[in-house]
Amino acid sequence: MAKRARDHGIPFSGMPGPLNAITDVSGVEVGYSTLWEGEGRLEVGKGPVRTGVTAILPRGRVNVAPCFGAWASLNHAGEMTGTLWLDERGLVEGPVLITNTHQVGTVRDAAISWMRRRGDDSVFLTPIVAETFDGLLNDIDGGHIQPDHVFEALDGARPGAIAEGSVGGGTGMMTYEYKAGTGTASRVLPAEQGGFTVGVLVQSNYGARSALRLGGIKVGDQLLDDMPRLLDPDLIRQGHADIYARWLGSDVNRPRPSEAGDGSIIVIVATDAPLLPHQLKRLAKRPALAIGRLGGVGSSLSGDIFLALSTANADVGEMGHPQPVDHFPNLNLTPLFEAVIDATEEAIVNALVAAGSMEGANRFYVPAIPMDRVCAILAHHRLLA
Repeated sequence: MAKRARDHGIPFSGMPGPLNAITDVSGVEVGYSTLWEGEGRLEVGKGPVRTGVTAILPRGRVNVAPCFGAWASLNHAGEMTGTLWLDERGLVEGPVLITNTHQVGTVRDAAISWMRRRGDDSVFLTPIVAETFDGLLNDIDGGHIQPDHVFEALDGARPGAIAEGSVGGGTGMMTYEYKAGTGTASRVLPAEQGGFTVGVLVQSNYGARSALRLGGIKVGDQLLDDMPRLLDPDLIRQGHADIYARWLGSDVNRPRPSEAGDGSIIVIVATDAPLLPHQLKRLAKRPALAIGRLGGVGSSLSGDIFLALSTANADVGEMGHPQPVDHFPNLNLTPLFEAVIDATEEAIVNALVAAGSMEGANRFYVPAIPMDRVCAILAHHRLLA
């Protein structure tokens, strides 16, 4: 099995679950559809294609019952559908999906079809679908994701260990100008704090290289000699050059029209702690602190959007007689806040470590993070675990 971030000795806080994944939260299942084909010059509608869909099912494929949830954002330059209704009712119903920016509608519509086929007879459905931009590596305007790809992710969702890096919706994403994508991690609270589990899944696609911090050390500004680049600049057609402008010049420290650091990250937080929507709103704010630990700033064009949900209170609903619910003491939430921050930090780094280098549309090349060099920097500071 491939090494993950902590296997390299990267220091993290907190106790992970057995899988160190969002699927450590009992009942949660994750599935992917990954589209990866073609190479060379971008031809809209033909490729190259580097994209996909990630599906998170809070109670698994066979149980689309709602659960309490809430969302938050660090910077709003992105999309997560269904959030207005989530604010109003405090419930996540059915699957949560993540894809690329221009195919949110396709994925949303397919999710409705899938839920209807599963017997959901609600008067109307507002699925939660989030996105990040993969248009540097992928033919994002080509409409390559079809309903069958969404069904593949949903029907293929399973518990247990899950893939990371260039998979699902994270296929065409990069972070701190290294290849990244999908990552996951978890934390388990000590028994005296309830023994609850917090799991996180990220689709990570943000950050300038020079900002990257690991273990509190600015490692990124020591790794500026292997930046993303166009392997054949002559392939770029007029009108496409602007999105690659940063990497067409020689000064990697100077932002260009497509500002370095702009990007997005989606964070899905799941827990088996019996939290109510107002408490989950507080949890949903905490991934921003993990992004800051790693050097992220929530730049002006970044869509940093977070969702938190609880799989407790299995019989929660909106019909019938009043129902009792378990309730977590508000003043005991701090350990859960810490767990969210720690797991989010590790999930982002796991996305970086898992993803190999990639060549995509217009022969744009994004390198993999060089873990040997990263470990040497941390070892110099006596920070390797």
